[in-house]
Amino acid sequence: MAGRVVHFEIPHDDGDRARAFYEKAFGWQLMPMPEMGYTIVMTGPSSDQGPTEAGFVNGGMMQRQGEFTGPNIVIDVDNIEDALKAVNDAGGSTVHERMPIGDMGFAAYFRDSEGNFVGLWETKTA
Repeated sequence: MAGRVVHFEIPHDDGDRARAFYEKAFGWQLMPMPEMGYTIVMTGPSSDQGPTEAGFVNGGMMQRQGEFTGPNIVIDVDNIEDALKAVNDAGGSTVHERMPIGDMGFAAYFRDSEGNFVGLWETKTA
């Protein structure tokens, strides 16, 4: 269902320190992906398809850089181009256009009317 918050991203300055903190403080399961410079974060019971219990949202961590200066939510959409048009029509602005993320789907980023950096996610269809 489009419009749901489906992911979050937390930037870090020191990946080892950040992973240790969230694992110890919240018991999150972390899967570093050094080749992508990214860590997959599972906040609760999960499968390859995502959380397996209601109420959990998984996310990721990456090096703080560029626009990634603070925590970011990611919203599921049916079509990123349509969503970016709606964002811009509503007073937001596109930061990063649609880009492929492995074979899973596509991401884009925008700033809302208040200047917040927010992500979009479009799942790749077969």
